[in-house]
Amino acid sequence: MCTCINFKTRDNYFGRNLDLEYRFNEKVVITPRNYEFKLKNGSVIRTKYSIIGMATVSGDYPLYAEASNEKGLSIAGLYFPKNAYYFDNDDNKLSLAPYELIPYFLGMYSSIKEIKELILNLNVTNIPFSDKYPVSELHWMISDNDDCIVIEQMKDGLKVYENPYGVLTNNPPFHYQTTNIINYRNLTPNYVESRFSDKVNLGQYGQGMGVIGLPGDNTPTSRFVRATFNKLNSISEDDEMSSITQFFHILDSVSMVKGSTITKEGKCDITTYSSCINTNKGIYYYKTYTNNQITAIKMTEQEKNKKELSIYNLIEDQQIKYEN
Repeated sequence: MCTCINFKTRDNYFGRNLDLEYRFNEKVVITPRNYEFKLKNGSVIRTKYSIIGMATVSGDYPLYAEASNEKGLSIAGLYFPKNAYYFDNDDNKLSLAPYELIPYFLGMYSSIKEIKELILNLNVTNIPFSDKYPVSELHWMISDNDDCIVIEQMKDGLKVYENPYGVLTNNPPFHYQTTNIINYRNLTPNYVESRFSDKVNLGQYGQGMGVIGLPGDNTPTSRFVRATFNKLNSISEDDEMSSITQFFHILDSVSMVKGSTITKEGKCDITTYSSCINTNKGIYYYKTYTNNQITAIKMTEQEKNKKELSIYNLIEDQQIKYEN
C-alpha cells in the first residue's frame, strides 16, 4: 500500500509513503543525462534529462519506485492489485513494460503537456524485467509544476484521469476515489456551529469537531480522503524548510504503524520510507521507518553529467541529537 502527493508552495514538491511488508534493497539513485536504457520493445533510448528517485538497481538498471527529472516532471508507481492489467507487446502502440515508464518519460520529456498524446497511445506490457523481478501490478501518478494526472491500465483498456487532488493511493480505481470523497464534503477545519437542532444548544467541547467523520483507518480509500483533506487544507510558509516539514507531516497523517496492519501471511505492513522531492531544485529528501531524521541528496551538475549511476545507501539507524 502507498500514498503519493504533490504539494506546491514557492517550489513544487512530489513524494510518497512506500508501504510494504518487505524491503526491496531500495536506494536513492541519480541517473545521468545520456544514459542508455534498452527497452523490451527492442528500442534503445538515451536520457535527455537526469533523474533522481528511489530505486533498486539490477546490474546498471535502476528500477524506480518514484522519481523526478531535472525539469520537474515526476512519476510514482503505486500498487494496484487485481485491477492492473497488462497486454502483449503491440508495435502499433507505445509499448512499455511497467518498470520502463519512469525512465522513458522522465528521461525524454519535460512536462505532462509533452507526453499527453504519447500516453493516449500507451500500451503497458506484461513483460517482466527478469525472472528475479516479476511484473508488478501498478498504476501511476504523474505531475509537474502545473498539472497532475493518473494512469490506470485495466482489462477494458487504458484510462487517463486529470487529478485535481494531487493524491493517489491504491485500490479501488481512481474514478471510485473521486466519487467516494464527495461523501466527506461537509468536513471543515473551521469552528462549526451546531446544526443538530434549533431546540437545543450543543456547544463544542474541543477543537477539531468540524473534522468528525474524517476516516482514520489504513485502507486506501480512507488514506485518499485523509491525505487529500490534510493537503488541501494545509497552511505552510513557502520557504524550503517549512515546505518539506509540512510535506512530511501530511505523509505522517497516513503512515502505517508497525503492528496496525497485518497481512494475511502474518507480516506487518509498514511505511518503509517517506520521500519528498523538491522538483524545482532536484533535491530528494527521505526518512525511513527506523530513522526519523530527514536526509537530503542533491542532483548536482557533476552527477547529471556522469557516465554511470550515482547510488546512495539509505541511512537506516535512528539519528538522535543529544543536548547533554
